[in-house]
Amino acid sequence: MDVEKSSSSSFEDLTNAEDTKDIRAAQAATSVSEALAESVAAKVDDDDDNVKKSEEVIAEDDVVEKGVREGYDDEEGVCDILGNKQLIKRIVKKAPESAEHPNRGDLVTIKFTGKLEDGTIVEKEESFQCHVGDFEVIQGLDMVLPMMYVGEQAQLTVDPRFGYGATGLKKETSAETIVPPNANLIYDVELLNYQYEDFKDLKTFDILRKYGSRKKERANYFYKRGEYNNAIHLYRRALDYLDNRDGDPDAEFGKEDLELSNTDSQNLLEDRLIVYNNLAMAQIKIGAFDAALQSVEHVLRCQPNNPKALYRKGRVLEGKADTQGAIKLLQKVAVLEPDNRAVQSDLARLFIKARREEHNEKEMYQKMLGQAKKMEQTTADRQKTPLVDNSKLKLLGFLMGTILVGVAGVAIYRYKY
Repeated sequence: MDVEKSSSSSFEDLTNAEDTKDIRAAQAATSVSEALAESVAAKVDDDDDNVKKSEEVIAEDDVVEKGVREGYDDEEGVCDILGNKQLIKRIVKKAPESAEHPNRGDLVTIKFTGKLEDGTIVEKEESFQCHVGDFEVIQGLDMVLPMMYVGEQAQLTVDPRFGYGATGLKKETSAETIVPPNANLIYDVELLNYQYEDFKDLKTFDILRKYGSRKKERANYFYKRGEYNNAIHLYRRALDYLDNRDGDPDAEFGKEDLELSNTDSQNLLEDRLIVYNNLAMAQIKIGAFDAALQSVEHVLRCQPNNPKALYRKGRVLEGKADTQGAIKLLQKVAVLEPDNRAVQSDLARLFIKARREEHNEKEMYQKMLGQAKKMEQTTADRQKTPLVDNSKLKLLGFLMGTILVGVAGVAIYRYKY
């Protein structure tokens, strides 16, 4: 079942899951993968017409080729990829000298077997296709693919950081553990083939939908694991394929759209809206509310009454401290889906939150008003204080004057008599 086809699906039930606790670690791991893929930049292939390369390009290719092939122990063909023993590659069978290696974004066909250290097989594929750098296999394997040549067989020792991490891997249909948490993995891999896909290879409905759906399903997998950054990356990659605009720079002006039937275009649109909805939820999980708002707006422009998009927009507005705006959207969702208990629960929570905010606002205004009155009273008291002091001084002066006059009179009287 598609995760967006039912409001009671397991994907939808994850909306109240805790946010990932270490997003920075995921970003760091992603950046390592990208850096490694880019560090083994593709050497330039000769065209069938034998176009001559410049001497500078040839020299650059030699450096790249040397960088990819070096770094191994000549006797055992072992390479510590990261230099920290967390990802080790050992060549079991070397590729022919004329063999080439894939680059980031290329479609590769591989054969692999993943095992635990005790030899238990956890996954096995005979002819698996994936795009390099798109997280369609475990990260350790994805990082090594650009360093392999067609026909090469290798054994990888993968640290949990680049495998299934502290979460491990469980079966989707049960709680049975396939890969325990923090387990080291050993992969036997063979690179069977790779293909650079040009725009002309992506101009059919079947290919676009196949790749788009595959990226979406892999993104759902990362979402359920709480790896929201990886999920966001793959949702965006899915959108790259679920589009009727091919982006071909060689296409004639005004003819960039693929020539699809109305039915095929509608199917791509529906898949694209599902991805936008899921993308918005992942962005909400990491607090990227502005980006999430843009994602749901893509859906609402085509389907103004889409309940999931309205619900997610309400979550976005709540995250942006617009509680009243969130309440209005969830009330609309409650009308569209009167039996949705999750929406009713969120509405009740938002009403309580709104009353609390209103109460706090009143208290704040009262405090501000009280402070203003207190300041006015203090000012009035200060203005009255000098008047009281002046009257006291006048009384004191009068008394002192009277005493002096009396003393002077007594002195005169004694002097005369």
